Amino acid sequence: MTDVQPVPTSPLANPWIQLAIGVICMACVANLQYGWTLFVNPIDAKYHWGRAAIQVAFTVFVLVETWLVPVEGYLVDKYGPRIVVLAGSVLVAIAWVMNSMADSLTMLYVAAAIGGIGVGSVYGTCVGNALKWFPGRRGLAAGFTAAGFGAGAALTIVPIKHMIDGAGYEQAFLYFGLGQGIIVFIMAWGLLVAPASLIKVTVKANQSARQFAPMEVARKPVFWVMYVMFMLVAAGVLMMAANMAPIAKDLKVEKITVELFGLAMPALTFALTLNRYFDGFGRPFFGWVSDKIGRENTMAIAFTLGAIALFMLGQTGSDPVQFVIITALYFGVSGEIYSLFPATQGDTFGSKFAAANAGMLYTAKGAAALVVPAAAAIAATSGWHTVFTISAACNLTAAALGLFVLKPMRKRHFEEVRAQGATAGA
Repeated sequence: MTDVQPVPTSPLANPWIQLAIGVICMACVANLQYGWTLFVNPIDAKYHWGRAAIQVAFTVFVLVETWLVPVEGYLVDKYGPRIVVLAGSVLVAIAWVMNSMADSLTMLYVAAAIGGIGVGSVYGTCVGNALKWFPGRRGLAAGFTAAGFGAGAALTIVPIKHMIDGAGYEQAFLYFGLGQGIIVFIMAWGLLVAPASLIKVTVKANQSARQFAPMEVARKPVFWVMYVMFMLVAAGVLMMAANMAPIAKDLKVEKITVELFGLAMPALTFALTLNRYFDGFGRPFFGWVSDKIGRENTMAIAFTLGAIALFMLGQTGSDPVQFVIITALYFGVSGEIYSLFPATQGDTFGSKFAAANAGMLYTAKGAAALVVPAAAAIAATSGWHTVFTISAACNLTAAALGLFVLKPMRKRHFEEVRAQGATAGA
């Protein structure tokens, strides 16, 4: 493996500066996922391809974004973060420029795949880099980094919506695509590799002293339990993120003005904006909580709260105020999967191969994305209440797995590692 080390005298070789650069990069690519819902109805209105067919592009995006992250993580571990994020910045710009010109579903899907590679390069790199720079506070570091992706779209939701309404969705794709690509390209030059001394810091009882390579991780049952849990919760998160506009339209609250916190906006715009802020706050908050009370305990609390929010949305979501508040609460307690699972993976398998290992776990998001078109189909026949109920059940299942399966498995894992000592791969 090529050891790429930061320049010791560089003022950027500081954990908090590296964290800040990663957060900015994540914020700049967030709307490729969380802003997508704003484009679904306008695209359908122009070409009449149907929501389900258009949402296939979202599924393609997430599949490519997640399933290639292990490869991108391997490149980060081998060559450092800078080159991977530079490539990602170019690809995310190309993707949205292509979206602005797409006059066929095929072109829309190709653009989605290119965007997925670009966002995966940025996302996987920044999360993996944060885990390496903060081995003692992985929950907090992963939380802040993931918050950039969760809350970053909050800065662009209203401008994108205004541009779509005023100049057309094509212009929104073009200008925001170029803008976000340029910012990420500039910031990428500041990314540095964490020094080897951070990888070998003294570990806690709930952290592995051994550095597990990706192929070793893939053979561990504890990894696959985390994978299933991630997939169960991510399915609901992605379903909601991709369908907020269709849900609001079907519940007949999309354009009703809501007044909250001294602000007045249409329910959908208000919900999308508030969702991003709650999501952004929840990721570092629950990451910090998990550093204090344990990963599995925090997962159980958050996943249960998410199930309650989904149930309540099915009951009262047709009220515009309730729609805004409940969806915000849901994203506030559900986006934490993107901080808790990378942190849990880093604790369980070590920092050295954190980018590649976190990338393997992140592919669970891709598997979960397969349900997005299915959710639209179920909603068309049985209503969104059925979709919310299924998602709530998945959340409760993941909470139970965390407490009663993952927690004892990880305890045995750490005992085995300590018994064996730091051997191969350390």
